[in-house]
Amino acid sequence: MISRIRSEETRTVPAFSRPLVLIVLALALFAPPSFAQSVDTQFRDWLARDLWPAARAKGISRKTFDEAFAGVKPNLKLPDLVLPGQKPDVPKEQHQAEFRSPGAYFTENTVRAVTGGGRSRLKTHADTLARIERSTGVPPAIVLAIWGRESGFGNAKIPYDAIEVLATKAFLSTRRQMFREEILAALAMIERGVPRAALKSSWAGALGQPQFLPTSFLDHAVDGDGDGRVDIWNSEPDTLASIAGYLARHGWARGRDWGFEVNVPDGVSCALEGPDRGRKISEWAALGIRRVSGRDFPAHEARLDGYLMMPAGRHGPAFIVTPNFYVLKTYNESDLYALFIGHAADRIMGGDRRFAGGWGEVGGLYRSDVADMQRGLERLGYDVGGADGLAGFRTRRAIGDWQHRNGREPTCFPDAGMVKALR
Repeated sequence: MISRIRSEETRTVPAFSRPLVLIVLALALFAPPSFAQSVDTQFRDWLARDLWPAARAKGISRKTFDEAFAGVKPNLKLPDLVLPGQKPDVPKEQHQAEFRSPGAYFTENTVRAVTGGGRSRLKTHADTLARIERSTGVPPAIVLAIWGRESGFGNAKIPYDAIEVLATKAFLSTRRQMFREEILAALAMIERGVPRAALKSSWAGALGQPQFLPTSFLDHAVDGDGDGRVDIWNSEPDTLASIAGYLARHGWARGRDWGFEVNVPDGVSCALEGPDRGRKISEWAALGIRRVSGRDFPAHEARLDGYLMMPAGRHGPAFIVTPNFYVLKTYNESDLYALFIGHAADRIMGGDRRFAGGWGEVGGLYRSDVADMQRGLERLGYDVGGADGLAGFRTRRAIGDWQHRNGREPTCFPDAGMVKALR
């Protein structure tokens, strides 16, 4: 899935609304023709000496290989490339990007585009969605929310040649091995009958309306309309069935919700967050955590495990989530993405009710500042999940613990004072 190629921040931007972050490499733009010819020559040599033997070993025919790469050259305008003679580096734009409030992810226009479109399609595809739910256990609204978020219900332009994108990244990107697997999977798709011309993708190589990477297509794409082939570019039933099939194979628990917005008393530490710190939902309730609706947790949920999730620490809404929340994260490795899908699904079914908790005015730091703070926490022995400048749950709870130990009010979210203290 796309989750393999997105960072915690960039992964959360949907295909139909995110700006195409084409980091124009100055060396590529202003280099003389001889440089571009040199890269092209090295690319063709790499295809012949490296990729073709690997493809042949996986059963790809020479005919398929040659037709796939006919006229293909490396696209040097793609992001995250390491050109010949360069050393891998974090682009300044990424390093210095502003660390925004999580609330910016939930702009009402974006949410309503998904919920409104989902509600209308709930009726249009009622029979298909009911059949899919019976076979997978995945609720229709969850499937629709992902479809809307990933490709605007198929209305997003997906203009890139997937072979060009994946091969360029397998040859030049900072994650060559991952994209090497994906270009080989794309060749396997062609070998198995997917038309070469159909392989249109995002700038990151994600395919079709569900935005599957090729390995996910091979593993999870489903023929939802019974025509004997899988078409995630043009078939809506195939798209819906493939999304649900992906979630089901990643462990979607039939009959469980994704989570509940809650009020967390001041006496309950925000540092208890995380999928490795679960407890029975009834035990969270015994600590004084209550649903914002005022209703009790459903009896069948109360007996099962839940997890505290506070994406903005004490500066935003709080949730008790179920294992299904983490299944949503396998689709896109981001707390905010999974929360968006769950929230949008609730609104598709129950009307446009916003979160009860407000998002505080937080953010404004640079990612480099947050990364410096994370390295400071790592020096103290905290596991922050990597110094990437993004506040995942490990970073948030490490902040909360450090704040408590140093006599500060635990907020579990980065701030300028922490950055200064931990540099």
